[in-house]
Amino acid sequence: MLEPPQSFFPSKEEFFRLLKVLLVACVVAFTCNFLAKSLSSNPTKSFCDSNYDFTNSDLDLCEPCPINGECYQGKLQCNLGYKKQRNLCVEDGEIYESTKKLVGYFERKVCEAYAHNECYGTGAIWVPENDVWKELRSNGLNNLDESAYNFLKGKAVEGVTELLEKRTNSNGIDELKCPESVAGSYKPLTCRMRQWLLRHILIISSTCAMLVGSAILSRKIQRKRYFSRRVEELYDQVCDFLEENAVASNSADTSNCEPWVIASWLRDYLLLPRERRDPLLWSKVEELIKEDSRIDQYPKVVKGEQKVVYEWQVEGSLSLSKLKKQRETQKKVRKSIDSSTSLQENYNRRIAG
Repeated sequence: MLEPPQSFFPSKEEFFRLLKVLLVACVVAFTCNFLAKSLSSNPTKSFCDSNYDFTNSDLDLCEPCPINGECYQGKLQCNLGYKKQRNLCVEDGEIYESTKKLVGYFERKVCEAYAHNECYGTGAIWVPENDVWKELRSNGLNNLDESAYNFLKGKAVEGVTELLEKRTNSNGIDELKCPESVAGSYKPLTCRMRQWLLRHILIISSTCAMLVGSAILSRKIQRKRYFSRRVEELYDQVCDFLEENAVASNSADTSNCEPWVIASWLRDYLLLPRERRDPLLWSKVEELIKEDSRIDQYPKVVKGEQKVVYEWQVEGSLSLSKLKKQRETQKKVRKSIDSSTSLQENYNRRIAG
């Protein structure tokens, strides 16, 4: 069997050259096909007239006229407030922003008047709609023509009607009112605080009365406790003074000391200057002194004047304050003894161990 010669098969360079030729041929064929279809295709369809009847007509002949637009002789004209975008009429963004500003102006104008009436009693609750439009026409909308102004007014009226309350008065004039929920944000802070206080005056007054009453009652209780502690403290001081005076009078070193003490002198000696203005304080101390059998109270002429004197009658006794101090000292001694005993026991255990 004969084998084909090596020159029968294409070389590597010839094979790549063939591929390039085929690729160029495909690109040329595709381009020619596209151009042929583009040249032979129908031209862009025009718009159907707005009054065109589609019932018995072929829709392939023309494009239906879009919403918010007018079509005549194949041309599209968008209505006022809309602009053309491809085959549609979309809302103009500038018109939308202008309408939004107008509605905001109406809200601010009407709500500020209502808030001023609520806070200060001046201003109108119902604002005539035409007055606001006249102010807008003379200030901000004087550069618009009549058709643009009417269209913008119609769009704004729709938004105002949704936001504000509207009525027609007996004279046939349309009036606007700000809702309560919206008017609150236009009131000054001081006005809102005053109205809140008026609405909650009963709760606030009762709460303040309870707080003041609680403070007064607490103050009275504190003063009563302080008064009782001070009476007991003065009584203990009287007992200590009289007892020490009695001991001193019986001592050989102080033979000139009298066993009695003038009550008025002792009072002025123990009381603070501000406490001398309160006669009730010392009268309570005198009641405790009269009930104490250890203290004798009797009148005595001192330097030609009649005085009331106190005298300690019990020898070797201890007053309440000294008894308390003695008991506290005994407790401390007992604790120290117990602690030293426990330390000694622990020491002995360690030695024994």
